Formats: sequence, C-alpha cells, structure tokens
Amino acid sequence: MKELIVVNNLTKKFNLSRKQQKIGRTKEKVKTAVDDLSFTCYEGEIFGLLGPNGAGKTTTLRIMSTLIKPNSGDCIVNGKSAVKTPAEVRQQIGFLTSELKLEDFFTPNYLFDFFAKMFGIEPEQAEKRKKELFERFGIDKFAEVKVAELSTGMKQKSSLAISLIHDPKIIIFDEPTNGLDVLTAKVVTDYLLELKQQGKTIIVSTHIFSLIEKICDRVGIIIDGRMTLCDTLENICAENDLETVFFDIFQKVRGEE
Repeated sequence: MKELIVVNNLTKKFNLSRKQQKIGRTKEKVKTAVDDLSFTCYEGEIFGLLGPNGAGKTTTLRIMSTLIKPNSGDCIVNGKSAVKTPAEVRQQIGFLTSELKLEDFFTPNYLFDFFAKMFGIEPEQAEKRKKELFERFGIDKFAEVKVAELSTGMKQKSSLAISLIHDPKIIIFDEPTNGLDVLTAKVVTDYLLELKQQGKTIIVSTHIFSLIEKICDRVGIIIDGRMTLCDTLENICAENDLETVFFDIFQKVRGEE
C-alpha cells in the first residue's frame, strides 16, 4: 500500500495562562499537547485516531490540516510538507471539525459558492458538485435557509458538503458524529464508507469505540499526546474488544495498575 500521510515526530506545546493552570490544577506553565507523535496512513484506508478528551487528537489533526504549526516534526501529505508547503497540502485535503463554525448569517447555498470560488472551481463544475452533495445530504431543501436557523444535524451536513467542495483525495474529520442524532450520524458514517470505496483516504479522530469498530481499517490509540498502540483493527481486537484493549493501555499509561 502507498504511504499517503506520514506523521513524523510531531510535538506541539502551548503556554498556559493562570486561568488555564487553575482549571487544570497544575503549576506547569507549558502543556505538551502532542509529544513526539508518529504514524502512517495508507492510500484508500480509514484510519482512526482514538483517545480520551485532551489526548491531543484535535491538535494533531489541526497540524495535519496546516491550521497550526508544530514546535517540531512534520506531516508529509502525498509528498508535500504541511510545515513547508501548507498551500499545496490544503489543495489535497478536506477538513471538518466541530470547532469550525459556518457563519450564521449566510445560507448553505451562498457559503458553498463562496468556498468554491476560493478553491478556484469553475462555476459549472461547482454547480454540478453542489447539486450532487446537496441532494445526497438533503441540504437542497434548506439551501436558502440561514445557518442560524438550521438544525445541528443540517449544520453538520452543510459543513461536510462544503469541506468536500474540491473533491479532495484525503479527508480529515475531527469527531465526525459528535453531538449528532442517530439518524444524522448514520448518514455521515455511511458516506465515509462510500468515500473509502471511491479510493479516498480518511482520517477520523474520536473517543467512540463503536465508530472505530464500524468504519476503520487501522487505529492509533493516543493518550497524553503519545501514540501507545497503532495497528490494524483486526490485530488489536484479536483477543479482546477495542474498549477492553483501550482501558488496559490507559491504566498502564496512567500507572493505575
């Protein structure tokens, strides 16, 4: 299999304010969110990054998506460096996170057209892509409704459609089903599997075991910013279910055994 994404020794540190130190009950002035993290994603697979809240999953995906830079290390995306050539990496990826909100005042129709222009997509091609995605997710009936008036599920589906405007080869989703009702969550996960069948490479971060078990080929378990286990789902779950494996590792890492 072709190595499409290679994460090399990523480290990311954040300075903590006094308020953050108080909330975290720590005197440390610097937090290491990602700690010398390395892993590889292969072409045409769904790779799951599994870990608890605060494990460093979102920070890792934001580095991979060129939104922030690491203190050290790099992420090579289809031969391009996220640190040195971020613009070239952005052309190849679609990134969806609950932290990136659509502007409430605008409609899905307007936002889709706006981002299509940003990607330099020709109007005819953009209109064809919009029709395909809006019909697929049922957005067409709400295309002229302001984002502020959409349901949570419809906002998520609109964000998904907009993130896939340019038909990217690589799709990165941070907590793709977080906060969604069961019907919308199924629409999203089914579509991820469809994208895999199209040959896309997909990276998802989550703390939901059932999502990993349903859609992922391989999984990396990240705790306290470090990769503790990375293998095929089949190998990881050869003797125990994923939840049991995860908590065994978590207890060992935290010294609770």
